Amino acid sequence: MARPLTVAAAQSGPIQKNDTREEVVARLCAMMNDASDAGADLVVFTELALTTFFPRHYSEIHADMDIWFEKKMPNSATQPLFQLAKERSIGFYLGYAELTTEGQHFNTSILVDKEGNTVGKYRKVHLPGHDEYDPERAFQHLEKRYFLPGDLGFPVWRALGGNMGMCICNDRRWPETFRVMGLQDVELVMLGYNTPSVNSQRPDEGPEMRTFHNRLVMQAGAYQNSTFIIGTAKAGVEDGHSLFGESCIVDPNGEIIGIAKTEKDELVLAEIDLDDCLFGKKTIFDFSRHRRVEHYVRITNQTAAQSPKK
Repeated sequence: MARPLTVAAAQSGPIQKNDTREEVVARLCAMMNDASDAGADLVVFTELALTTFFPRHYSEIHADMDIWFEKKMPNSATQPLFQLAKERSIGFYLGYAELTTEGQHFNTSILVDKEGNTVGKYRKVHLPGHDEYDPERAFQHLEKRYFLPGDLGFPVWRALGGNMGMCICNDRRWPETFRVMGLQDVELVMLGYNTPSVNSQRPDEGPEMRTFHNRLVMQAGAYQNSTFIIGTAKAGVEDGHSLFGESCIVDPNGEIIGIAKTEKDELVLAEIDLDDCLFGKKTIFDFSRHRRVEHYVRITNQTAAQSPKK
């Protein structure tokens, strides 16, 4: 029995500091319309899809950065996206900066169904970068300054005919991300990323190595958990800084079945069958038969690496 789903990674080109929410949402709506015209059931937008990647900018006063955060979702600027999803009967993933009623700041994503209803929320767990200005870096990456680590774990939701999970950017580099969702029988993981084309602490690590790592972690995560993964970039030169693209769709064998060719607004489409996840889950990665949790205690009991004693 097949469970077909047409999916789209909706890569965003750069969003400059002066671009308004309304201008950005109009771009997202245009891609949603194009995806729907192509028969898509789900469109995956990027991390911080409504604004520039503001953690590259330092502010002594934290409250000055609240202009980049959303206090409600949907709000007046983003409501057209939710309305369009309902009108076109298409689900979507959206990343944004969230400011809670308690004054907490998170790097957040949501999953919205074909009726325009939010069915799941995720908050980024693995925050990269640093929390104070670093003059040794080629540019700043201040996620640890402006966001709290996510407090919702890695849930999986039943939606769009399958088991859906979410993560954000740096989460994809940590195998625990995908394994926790794999243990909930995840069949499709959605993630957005804003990743610099050059490592700020190692300038000779450029786009070739950065994009290799990007593909590597998503392909490994998909294969080792027998799940589809959709990774969607924000790409291009934003506020004078380059972000790489290569938004892609990966199948449960770890093969890339669609990849972006530009660093602009671009759709990557694929027709998938969620039942393709079943073979791996019943054979090589049948967790119930093959996992040996008695030997994994160190993973949850220890954070930093410890060298063997002499």
